[in-house]
Amino acid sequence: MPAVSAVVFDLGGVLTESPLLAFAAYEAEAGLPAGLVVRLNSTDPDTNAWARFERNELDVAGFSAAFEAEAAAAGYRVDAARVLAALRGELRPAVVAAVRLLRAAGFPLALLSNNVAPMERTGQLGELLALFDVVVESSTEGVRKPEPEIYRRTVQRLGAAVGRPLTPADCAYLDDLGINLKPARAMGMATVKVVDPVDALAELSALTGLALAGGDG
Repeated sequence: MPAVSAVVFDLGGVLTESPLLAFAAYEAEAGLPAGLVVRLNSTDPDTNAWARFERNELDVAGFSAAFEAEAAAAGYRVDAARVLAALRGELRPAVVAAVRLLRAAGFPLALLSNNVAPMERTGQLGELLALFDVVVESSTEGVRKPEPEIYRRTVQRLGAAVGRPLTPADCAYLDDLGINLKPARAMGMATVKVVDPVDALAELSALTGLALAGGDG
């Protein structure tokens, strides 16, 4: 029997290539210390510019000013526009193929994303979003991962969307950041940290009882 009956996916670093790679490329190009962007985002993680932006408390201009000020306070000059551009990662075909297989098998599916603006339901991204029963975005919720409330909302809405109650224990959750997996695991979800997508899909295969690895999209 499968260990889970529903699956929740993160977007960046799971369904798309990790923005961390693009952050690193920008840091190298600009002569900044490796890991600076992540370090800035991890300082005062509930109240910094990034957190407020993902809760839609700041617009792009407000975020840019606040983030660049945080970088300046740390002794560095950072271009916030270049950092935001790094968020647009390419889709990972094998993971998208796994989503299609899960949908075909009848698994309730949710997408849970920390983002800075509601996602457009057009083009390639729109086709991806249409595969999910619910899409939960921090920019429209006013809460963000790792705040427990956003996980609770996701599970509740997913159950409502498919017409049957779901609990966290019914769900697997995939994310590339351990800090976002910790509260999900504490609530009872089976968690998969996505470092190598092949390994992550193998773990998800074991949880769902479906052969998900090796898809090419």
